[in-house]
Amino acid sequence: MCSPSCGPGYRHRVVLCKSGDSGDTLPESNCPKQSRPTTRVRCNLQRCPPPQWVTGPWGECSSRCGLGQEKRSVQCLSRSGQPSSECMESQRPAAMQQCQSKCDIIGPTDNPEECKDVNTVAYCPLVLRFKFCSRPYFRQMCCKTCQGH
Repeated sequence: MCSPSCGPGYRHRVVLCKSGDSGDTLPESNCPKQSRPTTRVRCNLQRCPPPQWVTGPWGECSSRCGLGQEKRSVQCLSRSGQPSSECMESQRPAAMQQCQSKCDIIGPTDNPEECKDVNTVAYCPLVLRFKFCSRPYFRQMCCKTCQGH
């Protein structure tokens, strides 16, 4: 059997000194050293399949409302599962991508006091100016400014 299963390896064998007449095993000193066959022979000269990029599952979106990012692990592994540095960097899959989370839309209310701009949001006039009130996230964060638009 060849070890390893791919790539250059060696096959080992037992070499004995035998009597030509009886076939009995003799001490090695009874046989000429120059005609002794090797105990190890090269084998599996074909190349191993190349390592490849392996990706994990995408993680959760970083945003609970609107645009965010999600991440995953990306590793270069040999066919045996060992880490490798031989994958082509140009073929590396993305480890991060943009994601969109649905926003919980606050429905219209009869009580106008409940519709207000969130205090931490200073950009509500810009939301109105650039016509972003149609987007659920901005409509929720700038409710008062977006009212009637």
